[in-house]
Amino acid sequence: MAVTLPDLPATPPLFTTLATAHRLDAVIEGSEFLAFAQRADTPEEALAQLASLRARYPDATHHCWAYRVGPLTRFSDDGEPGGTAGAPILRATEGQAVDHVMVVVVRYFGGVKLGTGGLARAYGGTAAECLRTAPHETVRPRVTLVVGVPFEGLGALYHLLGTLDVERGEETYTASGVILPVHLFPEDAPAFVQALTNATRGAATVEGTGE
Repeated sequence: MAVTLPDLPATPPLFTTLATAHRLDAVIEGSEFLAFAQRADTPEEALAQLASLRARYPDATHHCWAYRVGPLTRFSDDGEPGGTAGAPILRATEGQAVDHVMVVVVRYFGGVKLGTGGLARAYGGTAAECLRTAPHETVRPRVTLVVGVPFEGLGALYHLLGTLDVERGEETYTASGVILPVHLFPEDAPAFVQALTNATRGAATVEGTGE
């Protein structure tokens, strides 16, 4: 039986994110502002980065932050006056046109109160400069297909994967074979499924995940 291409989600758009984690330090009216920016592909990943920085700088006065992961956004003033820290950091991600990113600005109070306007400029400006000076990269999102092959088809599958630009997920072994998520560019999916059909003589199964 031939493998048919499952329904795939609409091709996701390209996005710009950070190629590596980046840090920028600033001193404003005696207060230290340490800005950290890093790629985050899920809210959970972003919050894990926050937890790591809280552990690294436990004595800081504030850990203010914002993340943008596609349509998902969230921010926190962490004790600063409302609207003076988290929202300006989030606006910086929009202003620098980056996505899938977490920005944390750690503050050590220097004894001089900046006022609401000064705080917003300090947090937003530090975050924007950190993002501006960070190395960027453009990402082509992939779609995920879950492939199932009998044990006798494994060699053919592995050979096929070696000829394509495919990222592999974690294998799951069953009584009859192996299930493997693969992440590939949407335009490559039809050719991949057809090649898999030919290589396994129709013994493979393919399902879409909607991701």
